[in-house]
Amino acid sequence: MKIHKLFRIFLPVLFFSMIYFSCSESKGKNESGNSNDSTKVEQKDDGKSKDGKDIELIPVEVTEIKKGSISNYILLSTNLETESQTDVFPRIQGIIKKINHDEGDYVKSGQTLMELEADEYVLSEKRARLNHKKQEANFERLKAMFSEDLLSKEEFEQARYATEGLEVDWEQAKLNLSYTKIKSPISGVIGDRFRKPGDRIQPADKLFSVINTKEMIAVVYVPEKEISNVHKGQAAFITSDNLKNEKFTGWLKRVSPVIDPASGTFKVTIGVKNVDNTLRAGMFVNAFIVTDVHENAILIPKTAIVYENEAMSVFVVRDSIAHKITLDVGFQDHEKIESINDIHEGDKVIVVGQAGLKDQTKVKIVSERENTIAMKKDEIINDES
Repeated sequence: MKIHKLFRIFLPVLFFSMIYFSCSESKGKNESGNSNDSTKVEQKDDGKSKDGKDIELIPVEVTEIKKGSISNYILLSTNLETESQTDVFPRIQGIIKKINHDEGDYVKSGQTLMELEADEYVLSEKRARLNHKKQEANFERLKAMFSEDLLSKEEFEQARYATEGLEVDWEQAKLNLSYTKIKSPISGVIGDRFRKPGDRIQPADKLFSVINTKEMIAVVYVPEKEISNVHKGQAAFITSDNLKNEKFTGWLKRVSPVIDPASGTFKVTIGVKNVDNTLRAGMFVNAFIVTDVHENAILIPKTAIVYENEAMSVFVVRDSIAHKITLDVGFQDHEKIESINDIHEGDKVIVVGQAGLKDQTKVKIVSERENTIAMKKDEIINDES
C-alpha cells in the first residue's frame, strides 16, 4: 500500500522532468546553429562578403620609385680643422691705441686690425726725411764740383754713399710708421684676441689668431685594405649630426703614401668648401670618401624598408594589392638603398602603413609622397676645380 502511494507521487514528477530536459536540449541546438550562421562570413575574390558588403581596405601612403645615382663610400669620423690659420704679431713695440676688429669678425687680407700710438714714429719719419733731403742737396753740390774736377773721386763716393744711407734710414722710418697699423696677413675670421687697448706690446707678443674658414679640412685615417680605392682628387663629402640634412661636398686633397704599421692606416686629408661659413673648426663630422657611383639605379627610400632579421623587404602596390618583395641590395647610404631585383621605375612602394602588413593584402592609397631621394651625379661629386 505504501509503495503504491509513493509511485503515485513520484511518477508525475519524473514525467515533467523528462519533458523539461528534452526541450532544453532542443533549444540549445537551435541557438547554436543560428549563432554559427550569423557569424560566418566568407570572402570572395572581388573583395565582397556573401551578403554583398565591401571589405575595408588598409589605408597606405606610397611614393613612386625613380632612378638616380647612388654612391659607395668609406665612412670615417673626425674633427674639422682649418687649412689656413695664422697668428698676428707686431713688427714694432708700442702702446695699443685702438682695436678695429674683434673675435668673430671677418676681415680681408691687409685690413687693419689694431692701431698703435704713432706720435714717436711720426717724428722719426720726419727727422729721417729731413736728414735725407739735406744730404741730397749737399750731394748735388758735390756732384757739380766733381764734374769740374774740384772734388776727388773718393770724396764724391763718400757723399753718394751717405745720401743713399740716409735714404734707407728714411725708408725704414716710413716702414716703422706703417707698422703702427697692424694688419691681417690673410682673409678670414678672427678666432682670438690676446691684448687690450693701453697694453704695451713687444714684437714677440701674439695679438690675434686669424682663421680662413672658406676652406676646411677633415683629416682621416683610412684602413690599409682601402688603399687601392683611394686617390688624390677623389670625391668626398661630410655631414654633421648638428647640421641636419646638410651635405658639404669636398675632395681628397692629400693622400699619404705611408702606412702606419702600428694602426694599419694611412692619412687622408679631405678639403671642404665652406662658402656660407656654416662649418666651424673643431666640429665633429662624418666623412664619406666616395669609391664608386652607380648611375640609373633603382632607388628605394629607407622609410619604405621592413626589416626582418637580416632581410630587407618592401611592399609594392599593384592593382590595389600589396606585394611583399625581398630586396637584393646593392649600394646604400643613410637615406636610400639600391634595389637590383623585381622592382621597376614607376612602381608605387608603401612608405607609411607597411608595418605588420601581410603579402597580397588589399590596400587603399590615401596619399602619395614626392620622391626627392634621386640625385644627379654632379650633385654628389665635386673635385678640386
